[in-house]
Amino acid sequence: MAEQFNRKIVLENGQEFYGYGFGANVQAVNEIVFNTSMVGYQEVISDPSYTGQMVVMTYPLIGNYGLADEDYETKIPTMGGLIVREYNDIPSNFRYTKTVSEVLEENGIPGISGIDTRCLTRIIRKEGSQKVLICDADLPYAVAMKIVKDSVLPTDGVHKVSCKKRWYSRTFNPNFNVVAVDCGIKLNIVRKLNERGCNVTIVPYNTTAEEVLALRPDGLFLSNGPADPVDVPEVAELVRQLHGKMPIFGICLGHQIICIAYGAKTYKMKFGHRGGNHPVKNLETGKIEITSQNHSYAVDPTTLENTGLTLTHMNLLDNTAEGVRCEKDKLFSVQFHPESAPGPQDSGYLFDQFLALMNEHKEETKNA
Repeated sequence: MAEQFNRKIVLENGQEFYGYGFGANVQAVNEIVFNTSMVGYQEVISDPSYTGQMVVMTYPLIGNYGLADEDYETKIPTMGGLIVREYNDIPSNFRYTKTVSEVLEENGIPGISGIDTRCLTRIIRKEGSQKVLICDADLPYAVAMKIVKDSVLPTDGVHKVSCKKRWYSRTFNPNFNVVAVDCGIKLNIVRKLNERGCNVTIVPYNTTAEEVLALRPDGLFLSNGPADPVDVPEVAELVRQLHGKMPIFGICLGHQIICIAYGAKTYKMKFGHRGGNHPVKNLETGKIEITSQNHSYAVDPTTLENTGLTLTHMNLLDNTAEGVRCEKDKLFSVQFHPESAPGPQDSGYLFDQFLALMNEHKEETKNA
């Protein structure tokens, strides 16, 4: 071990990697995952879906443009940790207000640089996601392995990141009122709805159907979020009670929950999808969309039969289910992120589809 190394990570499989600490100087055990985005590390750091996960960035240089106040996906980042090849603590972007290390330190999130992220990514791809400990470099190996072995990864991610009371995001001359169920919602989703003339009421994950109906929404949105969709049965029950009563649109975790509500099954992926470069085929148009993704669980397409849901999108890398629709109930969902920031922008049309369904529903209700 080189003398200058002050931090290390220890994998569940027993492998160690030494490096240099930045961010919070804390010890933590999380699930290790990797992200293949070439830009957008601020959006990754502030995405609530990374709660309890230590993220390996495959792009080698992180930190060079800092973090800007306008670009956060949540006000309080909750990711488990950040692992990078090279960390730059002197940003050159005129918009930046804080460095990556400053934001991580403020929020109790550890970081480590100098790691062979190429090798680490290959391990995750081959063996799958696993537990990882970040700690001081001089922690004895046997002690570190015991900590990893004895640690149980939490399953209450949505409970932690969901808002505790409703909040509002209004826009000029609104045409629609949308209720968004917050399972860990990214702020850019709210921005995209506002841009299209929607007033958005963001509510906690455990909001009841009666409470949603009392807000008289034109449509219901189910957000992204961390961990296993079966850990939030409250949201699936909400879908069962409200589907067919108003248009419903789900993204990422919201997509998985919708499928569960209709009777489909989900499963844990080997290492998940994370990054802004996943090709997805739209089965309705035949077009290929480059998408941004972040999830560990997926819908089993073989369980969609007899659910009333039709498969609309498919991942071209591994043929996983990427989108479903129920025309009768004016409901659809996608596994990827059409609001993706900073990109790609191929799938923004899905928000327009949601607006079209809400407009159609309003006309039917008015003429009923």
